[in-house]
Parts: sequence; structure tokens; C-alpha cells
Amino acid sequence: MRIYRTTQGIAIEKENKFYAWKDQDWDTFVNDDQLHSKIKDFLANAAPSDAVREWTRAGLLAPVDTQEVWASGVTYYKSKLGRQEESKDSGGGTFYEKVYHAERPELFLKSSGSRVRGHGQTVRIRKDSTWDVPEPELTLMVSSGGKIIGYTIGNDMSSRSIEGENPLYLPQAKVYDGSAALGPCILVTDDALPSNTEIKLEIVRDDIEVFTDTITIDQIKRDFNQLVEFLYREYSFPSGAFLMTGTGIVPDQSFTLQSGDVIKIHIDQIGSLINTVA
Repeated sequence: MRIYRTTQGIAIEKENKFYAWKDQDWDTFVNDDQLHSKIKDFLANAAPSDAVREWTRAGLLAPVDTQEVWASGVTYYKSKLGRQEESKDSGGGTFYEKVYHAERPELFLKSSGSRVRGHGQTVRIRKDSTWDVPEPELTLMVSSGGKIIGYTIGNDMSSRSIEGENPLYLPQAKVYDGSAALGPCILVTDDALPSNTEIKLEIVRDDIEVFTDTITIDQIKRDFNQLVEFLYREYSFPSGAFLMTGTGIVPDQSFTLQSGDVIKIHIDQIGSLINTVA
């Protein structure tokens, strides 16, 4: 089942049929360890509506309200290699080697909910950066109690030229207006995603595909529950949180984003998140 946050309320999609669940506060609705069961019980007595399908398309919002968005880094081997390459001249490459093998993961605050862009909205590249890429990431929706209750698609926009100058510049490379996108929905399930779940990134410039790559989530080194456990150790999330799980698609230095580029991220079972670079 997929849930959407829209201007008209909460929409639920099951088997390509859409249902309305209005008059619900988003934060209260999603922050429920039994969310999957709650939705199943609701659908048992609900009627689908084509009108809900239409207002979902017309009024789609990012699936986040007051939740914070956090991110985990260097969870794929390809990411480790890419970060080492970009930081080798500054002497920071060994940091990424160490964190890849360490028990403690890299975790950082990516965005407040109010700054997150949704499907169809614009993302940005920094004016003081020369090498910018999107990072397509499977993103966990986690309840305030630390339970993974769903999955969405995340775009962790990154200024790799700034990060490569010095690892201490990571917040500036990662956190700025228009640097995070989520959507289009949350896949709500009590089951873990199949290990062969595929993430696909496609970048289109002037109607021409200029970059594409895929990876499966079985390439992620970290266990999802372990990432959540570290994030929640000394930090509380009253409305739950989103946690990006890292990227394994790393364009090399010959590619950088430009204004007008269309970023398309597809993840099996969830759908596609599409954003244009402002």
C-alpha cells in the first residue's frame, strides 16, 4: 500500500485504486507502529474513488511535515571509493575508508521537514560549488518508537567539490535550500524490501539522457535496523523521522548537474521521484 500527502488530505493507493482518508493530521497519522494494520482495517470498509486519484495528481505534497530528514553516508562500496577519490588531494580520503569499516555509521541531519521538496518540485545546486550531483537513496520512514514503518525515495543533493575540499565542510555540501527531495509516496509494509530491489537514476538534459545507472539495495553494507538504532540512541523524534540510507550511484568528475536538468529516481514498488534543477 502507498500513502500520499496532498492538499486535499491523505490518499491511499492499493492495487491501483485510490481512497481518501481526510481530516487526519499527517504527523499523527504516520507516526504509528501499527500503521500497516490501521490502513488495512480502514480499507476493509472504504470505497475507491477516481476523484481521489485526480486530486492526488494535482495536489501532491512531499510526504513529510514536521519530521526531520537524516542521512547515512558511505554505506555502499562505490560510495566509499567515490568519497576517497574526491577527498584525496585534501588528505581526507582515509576518513571514508575508516567509517566504511567502523561499527558506528556516518549520520547527519539533512533537512527539516519544511525545507524538503516533493515530486515535481525544483531542487537546487549551490552557486559556490563546481561539482554537483544527485544521490538517489532508499529512505526509511521510522516511527517515534524506532520502528521502520515504510519506505520512500530520497534525493540527497550534494556539492562534491565542497565536500572534497575538507570533510569538515560536509554540512555546507549537504545542507542548503533545495538540497533534499522525498516522494512521491510512502510504501507502507511490515515486510522488508527484497534484496534485489533496484534503484535507478536517470538525468535528462535538453530531452537527452546524459546519465543513467542502477544498483540494488543488497549492495548496502549497513543493516537498516542498525542505522536506526544508532540514530535513536541519544535523540528523540516526537513525530518520527526519515533516514536516507546512502547512495551507490556515484557519477565521476566528468559529470556535474546544470540548471534545467531533470532528475528521475525510480525504486521498485515505490515509484518515481522526479525533480528539475532550478
